[in-house]
Amino acid sequence: MRKSNPSQPVIHFLALLILALCTLPLSLYAREKSDVIVMRNGDKITCEIKGLNSNTLFISVDYILNTQSVDWKKVDHVESKQLFLVTTQDGTVYEGAISTERTPGKRAAKIEILQSPEQKVVLERERVIEVNETSARFWNRFNGEIGLGSSFTKGNESRQFNLNTQLAYAEERWSASATYISNLNTSTGASISTRNDFTLSAQRLMPWKNWYYTGIGDFLQSSTQGIRLQSTLGGGIGRYVKNTGGMLFNVYGGIAWQGIDYQQETIAAETQHVAPALIGANIEMFRIAPTNLSGNAFPLPSNP
Repeated sequence: MRKSNPSQPVIHFLALLILALCTLPLSLYAREKSDVIVMRNGDKITCEIKGLNSNTLFISVDYILNTQSVDWKKVDHVESKQLFLVTTQDGTVYEGAISTERTPGKRAAKIEILQSPEQKVVLERERVIEVNETSARFWNRFNGEIGLGSSFTKGNESRQFNLNTQLAYAEERWSASATYISNLNTSTGASISTRNDFTLSAQRLMPWKNWYYTGIGDFLQSSTQGIRLQSTLGGGIGRYVKNTGGMLFNVYGGIAWQGIDYQQETIAAETQHVAPALIGANIEMFRIAPTNLSGNAFPLPSNP
């Protein structure tokens, strides 16, 4: 009788996940590139504005393959009829079409947000820290990415496969994201090792400026650690301590629950249930060209 391979369920799950994530974008379509940016030197570019972050404007042009970075200081004005989410330093988020005043010879000083034909908000440029494109259509509010990688070492016939996926959804007052990371390693004379980590997170702004609710769910399987399933659920309250165009720093705290189911044949341990504290911090700073320095951590301290 042929012995079943314990890694087959994992491989089947990865195949289904890849298929689902590759199928989802088929229902989406790229919006038209009808935005216009005019540079201070008079150059005019028709493009799709992807967003504004750390004084860098990200655009997509039909005849250029990759997303381009434009120095916001050298932009005279922009015009767009598309919807954007505009975040300010005090945590307020606005949704609407954007444009800037025509100010030849100097940087655009104000951003106009047309929320409706009857309602327009005008903001000082210094108050705006981030602009992200969005849509009135539900499916077009999703954005995501997929990364696949593999490596091979001849000496011990070692192979490694990596899968990284992320899917995010944003509204004016809340956002949610899902991340899946999978690693599979095989080598001659050693058993197959797998690690699969699926994380859900959500965030909603509170009535008070720069405060928000947050919740996380994390599900981990690791053959190396002998973990069949480690489930973590938690929630808490956070605050943006510093929120500027060049730096983002926020902290949060709350409570969590964690259950660990070990593989009995690997580790002689019963299923554990603990109630740890949830604390975390995130920092993004020092934008250099197209590079961000960022870090995120959420330790779960608890008594053994």
